[in-house]
Amino acid sequence: MGAVLLWLLTAACIKTDRPQNARRAIELADSRLPKDGWPEYYDGKLGRYVGKQARKYQTWSIAGYLVSKVMLEDPSHLGMIALEEDEQIKPLIKRSASWTS
Repeated sequence: MGAVLLWLLTAACIKTDRPQNARRAIELADSRLPKDGWPEYYDGKLGRYVGKQARKYQTWSIAGYLVSKVMLEDPSHLGMIALEEDEQIKPLIKRSASWTS
């Protein structure tokens, strides 16, 4: 798994009332990502090895990690992520009046 997917895992954990799982994943990311150079993905059955083709210092890896931390600190940000089953959650970001279709 790559850090870019960490924010989706965090969102799912918060939505299913299991923030401790997200917290554990972020703790693991805290200990590995900076040391490994923010790789695209990890490889192997247990995800212990930096992927052979993984590029390092990837913006999306760092962004996924940061979004995860922010969502866990303040779950109200979860409203920005709309999944199909989230009909009751309205997006917090609205189009500007200047948006053209």
